[in-house]
Amino acid sequence: RRPMALLASLALSHALKLPTGTLIRGATASLRSSALRMAADDDFASYSPKTVFMFPGQGAQAVGMGAAAAEEVPAAAELYAKASEILGYDLLAKCAGPKEELDSTVISQPAIFVSSMAAVEKLRASGEEGEAAINAADAACGLSLGEYTALAFAGAISFEDGVRITKARGEAMQAASDAANSGMVSVIGLDSDKVSELCTAASDATGEPIQIANYLCPGNYACSGAMSAVDAVCEKAKPDFGARMAVKLAVAGAFHTDFMSPAVPKLEEVLKTVEVQKPRIPVISNVDARPHSDPAVIKEILTKQVTAPVQWETIVKGLLADGMELGYELGPGKVLAGIMKRVDKKAKMINVEV
Repeated sequence: RRPMALLASLALSHALKLPTGTLIRGATASLRSSALRMAADDDFASYSPKTVFMFPGQGAQAVGMGAAAAEEVPAAAELYAKASEILGYDLLAKCAGPKEELDSTVISQPAIFVSSMAAVEKLRASGEEGEAAINAADAACGLSLGEYTALAFAGAISFEDGVRITKARGEAMQAASDAANSGMVSVIGLDSDKVSELCTAASDATGEPIQIANYLCPGNYACSGAMSAVDAVCEKAKPDFGARMAVKLAVAGAFHTDFMSPAVPKLEEVLKTVEVQKPRIPVISNVDARPHSDPAVIKEILTKQVTAPVQWETIVKGLLADGMELGYELGPGKVLAGIMKRVDKKAKMINVEV
């Protein structure tokens, strides 16, 4: 590629009547910078996961989550207290309900982040086995929002910054959702190609966009788009495509699509104020199903994540193929353990709920 870049530089220099060396030096510097960046982001390229910590995303919230952990584990209670100070409201009180408020994007995102970190403290407080499990974790990942929890667990971001980011992310995604009539629908019982065809048919029928937004596991895909197209998917899925079911999701809008583009500037703004460090263990991205070691790349990936489809199926299959022996799901619910079992019934998962 380098000779081609230099030839292009020569041609452009001639066209612009610049001294030949000017653009050659620029092209060489650019190539060197790209090479160094690729090297800096490649530290986890050959990782081999054995014990993987997994963190849930939005939708896992449940009324009453965190109360028992905060009562029984002082370190968990301290996390809720710190978060409440940053958020400006009593987070544990919000977790107690009402359900409609907890389910809102603005509240649920920081609530799930903090509750999942509290689950880590619950595991740590369980004794020597819990501490050993935490020390054994050699990779982490999280579904959408859960990626921030994975990064905090891996030391890439501080807990406090995680609260600030998820607060800003929730607010920005809620505002983007309020700006357009959009939503999500879960399609069960079809492969991803068929679901893509279903989305195309719904889009053709309504003139509105819809696409797969969450690749969860074989036979379980969530689609995001304009509400009219979401309704069309619900209408067509079973009779026209043979799906087992299609169910609208109780979310604010079309997450992980361009409908969330208005949320990007606010997320970029808050990420500029945050120090991201190289994770101490690989954290697998939802965007490309790869771990990243360069803090600058991690920030870019997090910005892209709100509009990019979630590649959870690829992440799970990759972990299993690379030798994962044990997975822990830490936080509210058992969604990720259920997905893992759909991919491989023999996969060993342990849930640490709050």
